Amino acid sequence: MSVSPEVGSSPEPTSQVSRRNLLRQAAAVGLLATPAVGLLGACATSGGGGNTSGGGNKSANNPLGVKEDAELDVVIFNGGYTDKYAVEVHEPLYKKAFPKANIKHESTPEIAKTLQPRFAGGTPPDMVNNSGSGAMDFGALVADQQLADLTPLWEAPSVDDPNKKVKDTVVPGTVDVGSFNGKPFVLYYVSTVFGIWYSGKLFKDKSWTAPTDWDAFIKLCDDIKKAGITPYGFAGANAAYYQWNIILTHAAKIGGEEVLKNIDNLEDGAWKADAVKQAAEKWAEVGAKYMDKSFEGLKHTDVQLQQDQYKLAFYPSGDWLENEQKKDTPADFKYQVMAIPDKGKLGAGAVRATAGEGYVVPAKAKNKEGGLEYLRQMLSKAGAKGFADLIKSPTVVVGGSEGVDFPPGVSSSQAALKAAGKDVVNLFFDGWYQALDKEARTATNELMFGRIKADAYCDRIQKKADEIKKDTSVTKFKR
Repeated sequence: MSVSPEVGSSPEPTSQVSRRNLLRQAAAVGLLATPAVGLLGACATSGGGGNTSGGGNKSANNPLGVKEDAELDVVIFNGGYTDKYAVEVHEPLYKKAFPKANIKHESTPEIAKTLQPRFAGGTPPDMVNNSGSGAMDFGALVADQQLADLTPLWEAPSVDDPNKKVKDTVVPGTVDVGSFNGKPFVLYYVSTVFGIWYSGKLFKDKSWTAPTDWDAFIKLCDDIKKAGITPYGFAGANAAYYQWNIILTHAAKIGGEEVLKNIDNLEDGAWKADAVKQAAEKWAEVGAKYMDKSFEGLKHTDVQLQQDQYKLAFYPSGDWLENEQKKDTPADFKYQVMAIPDKGKLGAGAVRATAGEGYVVPAKAKNKEGGLEYLRQMLSKAGAKGFADLIKSPTVVVGGSEGVDFPPGVSSSQAALKAAGKDVVNLFFDGWYQALDKEARTATNELMFGRIKADAYCDRIQKKADEIKKDTSVTKFKR
């Protein structure tokens, strides 16, 4: 669920979003989750644009001016959430509003490979769910003016209340997190909480308790290993970012949120900070003692399956995990999540949380108005509740999860988010600088599978960060 990044002079920061204020605002509006917590707006030196195709007449029921019989071309990332929510919820809502329109639907696990030729050829879809490890580079799309400004969407009247703008129906901060240089280009739709996952049933059966400090974690890993179960693991083939997320969140717990802010801002020596080195050393020990080396060649679903078979105890991921694995998970497995068991400047309960799953309308979309309207339907109460009912994950729509019975894992992640209080962090570099994300993934595999030490890990990624900082062809982003 990593979002994707990159050209010129120093950008002006967008208005900063206070993480603590977002927590308070989200709590005030009563949303089950607080996806905007810890979100700071991104900024870039250039933005999207492009020529819109001719739309239809605007009206109270059609505020964006969609041509009622124009085909809508939708592409959905087929990952942890599958594409069922689009087929069964959002597309029917659009079709109900515009019954004469044909919807062309495509889903793929490889967004960039599928769509880059279409973007390059000037024939992109009308709406894209750009997500997954093979996502397109958001920063590059913005810099190349390939994305439509979403301001008309946010300023439009909402589906449920024409007296309320769409932007006023979502958790405060939602618009900002998808903005670059003050302009909104991405809708981040799903509340996402990251952590370390385990089976509640396994732990109950073994009388194990989720640890809250590092010594207890290492002791438990020893006990798990003695029981013939692999204590910890992640998939090196395509999901090493799950693990660098853990390392960097741990670094923030040790050294404070400024550690992540410095990394995002390409500050000199940010990756060599003592907190990053300490976290890397601790996780290198876990890799050396408690991981199965064969996991480096496995994909995420292969390793996740081993956890569902009670062969693996701890697994790092976001809370899409439960839905992604529901076909293979025993009914009484009971997914649970814990925060990284350590503390420093941030408390033991600190977690990373954000709004995830990016949705965009290409600037050169043939039916741009239709793409914007599709997002408006997603942000309706019916769109949000339908998604939450089907996928069992909350969205950014205020009240959009009311009445939804969430499964154990999502309930656990929401409890973890609440317990974190003000200690909620986020990071952005992977969505801004794809080359840096790639380097971090490679270095993380080398660290966790024993080929380099913490010093070399920090040095390697810092070198790539320095290269990007000096490269004038790469747009610089700031938080």
